[in-house]
Amino acid sequence: MGSQKEIPLSEVVEDIDKSFSINIISLEDTHEFIRYFVASAIALAVDFSALWILTSVFLVPYLVSGSLAFTLGLVVIYILSTQWVFTRRSMQNKKLEFLLFASIGIVGLTANHFILWFFTEVVDLFYIVSKVVSVGVVFLWNFSARKLFLFSV
Repeated sequence: MGSQKEIPLSEVVEDIDKSFSINIISLEDTHEFIRYFVASAIALAVDFSALWILTSVFLVPYLVSGSLAFTLGLVVIYILSTQWVFTRRSMQNKKLEFLLFASIGIVGLTANHFILWFFTEVVDLFYIVSKVVSVGVVFLWNFSARKLFLFSV
């Protein structure tokens, strides 16, 4: 009977992790995605709150309040993305970085507007429900484009 070498649990977990990874998405990318999700939830809370307050309390038309609310969320997600979410930055010029970050956000805003309009006016959903529909689409676009163009080396 030979003696068996005891393998530490950390090595077993590492081997399992390596066997399941395809090297397309690193552990760092996964952590960034999770942090971006949390940061987006915070920005979304700002966006939703502003949308509701502007539309329901101040009676601003929902598409106008949607733009203003989205812009507030954009500022929040930029600050969180640059300070907490992403570990690498592709651009040294902060003004150009924000311009590209905002441009990606404007594409998201356009999608947000179309989805808000379509599901509110055509499908006849309540505007808050329409906003929920837009969140997933805009989230995936924003994360993917920002990661690809701004926060990868």
